[in-house]
Amino acid sequence: MVSFFVRQNDQLVAEKLAVSPWAPDKLSGTGVCGLLAREIETHCPDGFVPARLTVDLHQPVANAAFDMRSRVVRRGSRIAVVDAAMVQDGQERARASAVYLITGDEPPGRVWSSAEDLPMPPQGCVLPEGSPPLFKSGEREWTSDFAANQNAERKVSWHSLPPLVADEPITPFQRAAILGDATNHVCHWGSEGAGYINADVTVALSRLPIGYELGLRADNTIAADGISIGSATLYDRTGPVGTCVVTTLSNARRRIDFATTTSAGLADESH
Repeated sequence: MVSFFVRQNDQLVAEKLAVSPWAPDKLSGTGVCGLLAREIETHCPDGFVPARLTVDLHQPVANAAFDMRSRVVRRGSRIAVVDAAMVQDGQERARASAVYLITGDEPPGRVWSSAEDLPMPPQGCVLPEGSPPLFKSGEREWTSDFAANQNAERKVSWHSLPPLVADEPITPFQRAAILGDATNHVCHWGSEGAGYINADVTVALSRLPIGYELGLRADNTIAADGISIGSATLYDRTGPVGTCVVTTLSNARRRIDFATTTSAGLADESH
């Protein structure tokens, strides 16, 4: 079965899905975000749910051996904070911070929220054990054809992710973390390909995803002088789950042209 990583002795080794399309000797941001979420989950307090994950991708992570480090920063009665880091050769390559909250009753009254238009492909389009992503540009139909989606229209993607680590079930939090990094793809994939790389990723969750399918709808892109912010809605078949935001840097000289590059897995635009 396809996965992002496999175990070899005491190490996790990257499979194709976890290798960066920018450089084959580096790990993808999707894989890095997934592993940091996996490490953070080892400290999940009973009765708490993850409400926010922020990942700083401040150095490229080599496709080589790495160590994971984590600690509980604070555990209160209603809020807990957990930090994690990925370390190579004694240097911190990427780090993450997660906020866990206690659930409770919603306060009375009504507040404004936007009307959600969350496109979904027909049931059965992706498989529970993982499938290539589907994309929708503007009013066009869903397709897995990358070339058909290389345009300047608003993008939506639909995913069924394989396990993060082989022979280990992928968790809802891991799914959300991986797709948080993919926000770059729906927000910054334009008519000439993908030309931005993630500097950080934030996923804010009102709840955990339900089921094996997740959608990502581009909401906005704000760019100036080679720095761009992309935001997207994360959702499942029951409705919105949360909001994803990426801060990105121009990487125009190493732009990925998806019209000529075949990708059978989850597209990723990180280091």
